Amino acid sequence: MENTKQNNLSYTIFIAAVVSLGGFLFGFDAAIISGVVGSVENLFGLSDAQTGFVVSAPSWAAMIAMLVAGVVSDFVGRKRVLIAVAFLYAISALLSAYASSYEMLAVARMVGGVAFGAALILAPMYIAEISSAENRGKLVSIQQLNIVLGFSAAYFSSYYLNDLSGSAEGMINEGNAWRWMLGIEMIPAILYFFLLFLVPKSPRWLMSKGRDEEALSVLNKLYSTQSTAQSVFQNIKASLTEKVEKASYAELFKPSMRFVLFVGLAVGILQQITGINAVFFYATSIFEQTGIGTDAAFAQSVIVGIINVVFTLLVMVLIDRMGRRPLLLIGIAGVAISLLVTSYGFHQATYQLTTEKITALKGVDQTKLAAVANITYENDVDFKNATKAALGETEFKAHQSEIIQAAANINPYLILFGILGFVSSFAFSLGPVMWVLLSELFPNRIRGLAIGLIGLINSFASALVQQIFPWELSTFGNSMTFLIYGLFAVVGFFLFLKILPETKGKSLEEIEKQFVRD
Repeated sequence: MENTKQNNLSYTIFIAAVVSLGGFLFGFDAAIISGVVGSVENLFGLSDAQTGFVVSAPSWAAMIAMLVAGVVSDFVGRKRVLIAVAFLYAISALLSAYASSYEMLAVARMVGGVAFGAALILAPMYIAEISSAENRGKLVSIQQLNIVLGFSAAYFSSYYLNDLSGSAEGMINEGNAWRWMLGIEMIPAILYFFLLFLVPKSPRWLMSKGRDEEALSVLNKLYSTQSTAQSVFQNIKASLTEKVEKASYAELFKPSMRFVLFVGLAVGILQQITGINAVFFYATSIFEQTGIGTDAAFAQSVIVGIINVVFTLLVMVLIDRMGRRPLLLIGIAGVAISLLVTSYGFHQATYQLTTEKITALKGVDQTKLAAVANITYENDVDFKNATKAALGETEFKAHQSEIIQAAANINPYLILFGILGFVSSFAFSLGPVMWVLLSELFPNRIRGLAIGLIGLINSFASALVQQIFPWELSTFGNSMTFLIYGLFAVVGFFLFLKILPETKGKSLEEIEKQFVRD
């Protein structure tokens, strides 16, 4: 087993930080849409289905990228594909900022989806292949840290640009602030593109192509002594030469792979069906549902970003000490409890527009609201449907935040507590630990195929959650939507309590021998 002290940790951290900047761009792209969606919904007159597709378009495109990125990277190398990823991120940001229609915006975001689909699976794969066993968990978790830093940067950016857009005058105004929010992503994308030229090719990939001298040269840079580098070289060589047939998807479904494939699929699906991307992608809209108003909703989204970063840093400290299994189980339990609290908070809400509150509403046809005046509604669905019927859907959507703020009788702090608990528990577990596990569980020679397949299913679940979230809110309401996510988390907890393995402190080759069962 490699010695941590003999690992050139500072150089390895630099490589991991650069490679996982794709995660930062994913996080930024994912979160920035929460501040944009209200503006484009009104500008382009989007239906619930179209709103869902604008938000989820990157995830639908990512499914294709995740399916092929691992295979392509096995042929041309992880580094070359990541350079292409950075270029696509920049193009996506530019096209999104200049979008003149719903269709153009959706296509632009799909281009970004191809980029983050590839980056999400290649970065942890690459980092695992250049890391020592003792530090692999921390280093792969840098990917998740960059994702949550991207979330935070997007929430801060949206809050700042929203504040600047208060005036109709000037370069940034209410009409174009959303374009600035989307376009600013070009800056980190260009930085990512150039920094990638400073990282080496994966030594394990080089050896799989018979380029042993180049691989050994990289390993000598990664490890402080040549003897350690040579020892790691020999271990990788032995693993790669055990089987010589070409890797294929059929191999993933062999009986020997059944256990690790089931664990990988279960983690990949649970990560998304608990609704994390509904929260991240619609954070501002969710907080507006508590009646606090648009400006306060942007501010609370910033808090979500900060909490996300704090707990991701915490898990990076603990993941190689506590192990993957305890962190996942504790975190999933926290996810379940937090979602149930959020559901309860929305369940307690009532909605009433008094005559006085209607009079205070600006920009709304107050005479139409007479039909709903002084009526108490016990849930958000009935209230929204009645108000839409009175105003018309277009006018209701344009003023939804102000109307809910005027009508809602709700405890917004309970909702905030539930959402922050959810985000912190996710950041402590399913967020980073999933990618660490996926980078560890599968044999070297089919790791790209395996992570690509699970990434595809993970992305499908993510896209589905994002796509149907507006419909869920309209059909089931806030409380039932979060209750469904919470029940998924409860089921997931008991499943993983039974099946989840521990991979802490084992080399990739040791994990293969232990869990790939003949």
